[in-house]
Amino acid sequence: MTPVVNSYLKIALGIVVLAAILSYVWVKSSDFIEGPVIIIHTPLSGETSDSLILITGEARHINNITLNDRKIFVDEEGLFSEQLLLSVGYNIITIEVGDRFKRTVRETIELVLMENNE
Repeated sequence: MTPVVNSYLKIALGIVVLAAILSYVWVKSSDFIEGPVIIIHTPLSGETSDSLILITGEARHINNITLNDRKIFVDEEGLFSEQLLLSVGYNIITIEVGDRFKRTVRETIELVLMENNE
């Protein structure tokens, strides 16, 4: 190989290695950049006639999650599912997540359980 081709190969290899390092840093820093995320699937805020509800959703980039200040758990995909018994009238449900950088996000669901007069 000529010295010119050899130097081009070294430069190309250096660019590939640098791109791989930058890609790795980007993937690992995405937790810090995006922060904790909560997505509530069910229920939506509003009125209900069911006293026992199922709260489902997903959480990403977290290391803890609570439902009304009670620790709950997510599966490997970040999905959670919890049942909750409502009181008649106005109910506030709070889901809070935190990440390892001490950032927190809170979502609130407001439900009104209508009395069942049968």
